[in-house]
Amino acid sequence: MRPSLDMVMMGCAISLSHRATCMKRSVGCVLTDARGFVLSTGYNGVAAGLPHCIEHGCGGELSAVGSDTCQAVHAEINALIRCKDLDAVHTCYTTTFPCNNCMKTLLNTNCAIIVYMEDHPGGHLVRQRWLEAGRSVKMIENDRK
Repeated sequence: MRPSLDMVMMGCAISLSHRATCMKRSVGCVLTDARGFVLSTGYNGVAAGLPHCIEHGCGGELSAVGSDTCQAVHAEINALIRCKDLDAVHTCYTTTFPCNNCMKTLLNTNCAIIVYMEDHPGGHLVRQRWLEAGRSVKMIENDRK
């Protein structure tokens, strides 16, 4: 059976998450246009040129709440800064629902839908704000491999 576009793009996001260098959470992101073509990808990790947390730790993995000590640039932000046409962004496929800062950044694009697998801590309020802005969400189940 032919997999849906959502499942294919989420599979790509899952693969990207394996490149993450954050010890706290591995997230992958794929941004597509309205026709489902890939515009950009990203995964979470420290800014270019800094030592990876998986090699040296950063202290962020010890924080129970918040991400102030985490040095990782989030997957969604990494995908957005590499996207050549932010106005073309229609769908964000991400393994974990975006945090508040990533959601606000996505709101400043034409992104209409977030497709995700896992909730982010505190994601309920973030999801509510996204929906209040007239955007939509879709949670899909997938074995993360």
